[in-house]
Amino acid sequence: MTERAGSRWARGRTALATFAVVTALAAGGVWFSQASDRASAVDVAPKTAAARDVKEDGRESGGLPGVRDCGIGAPAVKPQVITLACADAGMVATAITWDRYGSEEAEGTGVVQVVKTAAGVGADAGFPATFRLYGAKTVDGARAFTGLEVTYEGSTPLGDTTEMYNLA
Repeated sequence: MTERAGSRWARGRTALATFAVVTALAAGGVWFSQASDRASAVDVAPKTAAARDVKEDGRESGGLPGVRDCGIGAPAVKPQVITLACADAGMVATAITWDRYGSEEAEGTGVVQVVKTAAGVGADAGFPATFRLYGAKTVDGARAFTGLEVTYEGSTPLGDTTEMYNLA
């Protein structure tokens, strides 16, 4: 009797492990199959039509580093919109006004827009914040900032007063 219970336990563990592996592979496959969707998610980010128009306008760099939105494309100098959550574009820095924009660092203010699916429950929301770009270096032949520090002025979407993002 003990031997049968032991073999049932082993079969149960094997079935559970198989289920976990298949689920992980399926989830990974879905994630990779949607790579083009994530890359184009910037276009459907929660922003106004005016912000969309600003993002599409190119500006001359004047030798200053720019921002590669989600690490893709040519760097945009003094962007007014930066996607923070590249996987689903659920958090986007918008209406950015740059107080200081130099060759090594930039600082400005704006609003982090969060769609309710990214925030969990509730409605879409905006959070006033200060943005600091840093870590300028050459990426794919062009100067670009590689880091972004977001400091919230009041309530925050994720509970932290400061968040760091990798832009490379």
